[in-house]
Amino acid sequence: MAHAVLKILTGGLVIDNNDILRRVRYVFDFSDPLMLSIFKLGGYEGSRAELKTWLAREGEPDYVLCEDINLARFLNGLIIKNRGPREDGIPEPEKRVSNNSVLRKLKIALNLQADDILEILKLNDLILSKHELSALFRRPDHKNYRECLDQVLRNFLDGMEKRYRQKIK
Repeated sequence: MAHAVLKILTGGLVIDNNDILRRVRYVFDFSDPLMLSIFKLGGYEGSRAELKTWLAREGEPDYVLCEDINLARFLNGLIIKNRGPREDGIPEPEKRVSNNSVLRKLKIALNLQADDILEILKLNDLILSKHELSALFRRPDHKNYRECLDQVLRNFLDGMEKRYRQKIK
């Protein structure tokens, strides 16, 4: 209910975990079996039926909000898929995922540098300085930490589509 109220107050521009899953899947044209294998790499054995509920849009009858811990598992699995496993095993998923952590995990999974991220954001006409960007990757208790707003994450995901979706086709 709170999510629906927030969506109304912000004009429907709230990004949720399901949106992130759908967008990453679309950008890289991941099939259901590949999505499930990425979840498995992150330490979660999901089912196709469960995946379907997470890929459904809010308001559709099948829609179930993907919990933060499962999104963290997916993003950890994406890192492992793209960069290989860590020597110390599968990382423990965060119980609470923020936009900052999503951006950080995508940065790691795609092996992006600051200039790459700025370029991706620029594809969507969002201009940040390197200092503004670095503030998004700082620890929350750091004095220069800044929260990654939905608008920034949404523009990054849209920019990813423009950058990577063309290469896949």
